[in-house]
Amino acid sequence: MEFDRCRDILLREGELVRMIGGLQSTIHNAIVSRDWTDFEEHFDALDGLGKELAALEGERERLFPKGDAGDPSGFYAFAARLPEGERKEITEAYRKLKVETLRVKAAGETLMGYIAGARATMAGFFEAAFPGRSGQTYSRGGGRAAGDMRSMVLNQRF
Repeated sequence: MEFDRCRDILLREGELVRMIGGLQSTIHNAIVSRDWTDFEEHFDALDGLGKELAALEGERERLFPKGDAGDPSGFYAFAARLPEGERKEITEAYRKLKVETLRVKAAGETLMGYIAGARATMAGFFEAAFPGRSGQTYSRGGGRAAGDMRSMVLNQRF
C-alpha cells in the first residue's frame, strides 16, 4: 500500500516534470520564432502543472520526512525496508525523476538566460532610440512598472 502510493507519486511527478519540460521547449520556440499566439495560455498551463507538482511534492515529503535541507535519507530509509524487486523499481523511478528534474532545470536556466539577453538588447535599443528614458518600463495599463519584470509588453506603434 505504502509502496504503491510512493511509486504512483514518483511516476506522476516524473510525468509532470516531462510535461513542464515540453512546455518550456514550446515557450522557447515561440520566443525564438516570435510567435506570440497562445503565449499566455502556455504560461497558464505551466503554472497549473507547477501547482500540481508542488502538491505532489508535499505528499512525497510527508511520506519521507527529511533531516537537513536536501537530505534524501527519508526516501532511502523507506526504500531499504522494501523487498529487492520493489526497492529497485522505486529507486529507479526516483533516479529518473531526479535526472528529468535536472534536465528541465537546466533548460529553464537556458531559457531565462536567453530572455535576459533579449531584455538587455531591448534596453540597449531603447537607450539608443530614446536617450534619457532608459530603465523605464510600463505596464499594459500605462503605469510605470517595476524594473525587475520577467516579461515586457511593447506597444506596436511608435
